[in-house]
Amino acid sequence: MAVRIRLTRKGKKKNPFYRIVAADSEAPRDGKFLDILGTYDPMKDPADVKLNKDKVNQWLGKGASATESVKAILKKEGLLNGIPTTN
Repeated sequence: MAVRIRLTRKGKKKNPFYRIVAADSEAPRDGKFLDILGTYDPMKDPADVKLNKDKVNQWLGKGASATESVKAILKKEGLLNGIPTTN
């Protein structure tokens, strides 16, 4: 089972809100996930990001890979230390 750190969409129509989750790579975008790692609200200026850094580092240590969008968020938050990405 490959684990991927990615976004899952919540919120209303035209008002997106995202959770940053660790999920099986084959699970649907808004489907089953393993752990909630934080939130991302792009509608605020600047975008509001709340992360549980301990959980993020724990999953990365276990070999989870981050999607491109999550990689950009983690880089802005200063958590990027050679995170593998998915293709």
